[in-house]
Amino acid sequence: MPTLVHELDWPDRVVIGTVGAPGQRTFYLQARSGRRIVSVGLEKGQSAALAEKIDELLDGLMATEGNPFSVPATTPVELVDNDPLEQPVDEQFRTGGISLGWDYATAQLVIEAFPIIEIEVDADTDLSSLDSIEIEPPEMLLLRIPVGAARAFAKRTLEVVGAGRPLCAFCGEPMDPDGHDCILSEG
Repeated sequence: MPTLVHELDWPDRVVIGTVGAPGQRTFYLQARSGRRIVSVGLEKGQSAALAEKIDELLDGLMATEGNPFSVPATTPVELVDNDPLEQPVDEQFRTGGISLGWDYATAQLVIEAFPIIEIEVDADTDLSSLDSIEIEPPEMLLLRIPVGAARAFAKRTLEVVGAGRPLCAFCGEPMDPDGHDCILSEG
């Protein structure tokens, strides 16, 4: 069966947001074009890595002689988006893999998100053969966004990731509001 592609080209909004309290948050990548909204679940670490790689890619493009793609160094004020996720959040799939690229023809950043795919194996399966299996994902998210929106997306994402529980000064682990059993503190 062919892959169902949730494609949004020049979407009106692309954000990472969360549902739930710090320590129990679920992260979502949400894109809207007109009335169409697509939300995919992902991990906090995936969110942070995506934002960091977007910034790296944009910084590299900006460093190109003459900045031919007009990549902004910071988030354009008019593109700042601090609004919550659009409700209801209907998760299309949980993200397993993400790819990031650049479309020179349209001067857009390209994000592809693929679902987690589970493969059933039995006790007789040669696990070394799994490397050569090609699996067509049942669906995927394909976004193409301009450079200003990409810079705004990365900034917001890093802010959302950093808005979780405070970290312990001793062990670096997240602290809950009702306490923290630090293995490195003396008290």
